[in-house]
Amino acid sequence: MKGDRVEIVVDFGDGSRSYEVAATRAGRRVDVRIARGVVEVSEVTRTGTPVRTARFMANRTLALVEHPANGGRAIDGE
Repeated sequence: MKGDRVEIVVDFGDGSRSYEVAATRAGRRVDVRIARGVVEVSEVTRTGTPVRTARFMANRTLALVEHPANGGRAIDGE
């Protein structure tokens, strides 16, 4: 959903760097996968086609923060 975003903080030895991947258009979402020592964050379309992807080594990733577009509130208004 447009507005979804994920912040990634990565250790680079001399400090840390922060990256952000966001769903930039309506109908896109941000998908996070962690497998085989790699963290992969992708912006994907409704059909599942990746638009852009960021990959980081899992042992260097300090933080992975997901920010949903609805601000963490329930969709049905509860």
